[in-house]
Amino acid sequence: MDIKWIKTFIVAAKYENFRKTSEELFLTQPAITKHIKRLEESLNIQLFERDGKKIALTPAGHHFLPFAREMIAKYDQGLNDFESWKQGYKRKLIIAAAPQIASSFLPSILRKFMDNNPDIEVIINVLKSFDIGEEMSAGRADLGLTRIVPIQTNIKCDVVHEELVKLVGPTEACTFDEQMVLQNYRLITHNHPVYWDQLLKNVKTHYPTVRTMKVNQVEVTKRFIEEGLGVSYLPFTVIKDELAMNKLVEIKSDKISPSASCTYVLTKVETDEVSIFINFLKDTMMAR
Repeated sequence: MDIKWIKTFIVAAKYENFRKTSEELFLTQPAITKHIKRLEESLNIQLFERDGKKIALTPAGHHFLPFAREMIAKYDQGLNDFESWKQGYKRKLIIAAAPQIASSFLPSILRKFMDNNPDIEVIINVLKSFDIGEEMSAGRADLGLTRIVPIQTNIKCDVVHEELVKLVGPTEACTFDEQMVLQNYRLITHNHPVYWDQLLKNVKTHYPTVRTMKVNQVEVTKRFIEEGLGVSYLPFTVIKDELAMNKLVEIKSDKISPSASCTYVLTKVETDEVSIFINFLKDTMMAR
């Protein structure tokens, strides 16, 4: 039994159409027909009813489908595990991380962590903070790093880091105070999933004529600020490098009380790899 026949069967079962199957698999329709025929001969049973160009799963086809999916899943997992072994990995850690975290402090932490643990293969899935709880709940990641508390009740959530939010602007505004930048620049908002509603209400209380612009990506927000398109309130770890390189400048708060931004670590099952990473993360964040 050829693995290609089983993969063809699964796609054909999805569409119940050989033409669409051939388009997805980039094979000719005669090749699709041949794969299905060979599989049926191997199993000694008919998997599809054929009526002209129309096909439909037989009861045997319906019964075989979950087994086929399980075989392909195990086959793919086996190949992935073998490839990891070839690269010298003995363990694996899948991390679901929010974009803000993945593009700020996580790279430097990962570099040190992987240097210290060369036998652990680290896989990073970058997802919106709102989606990380579901990713953890479904067991598709070993550990989550997010800026919000998840709604799922079957996962554990701990604060691993808390930091103040800074008002930052372009270098040309280095001599401006809070009032001046909010009068002369647009306030770029909603690039963080938690603090903006309350913060914006606070800003408008003191500066009711402030102009705003919503941008839902931190990296885009920073580029906009560098180009003089506006100012924004961002977590310190997000703008630490830009401040050090004088690409952005911090504007001291006057009337606006600084908000706080938390980084949460999510776990469902705390494996040895998860424990090692969490302890390393906490030690590293405390040292910053």
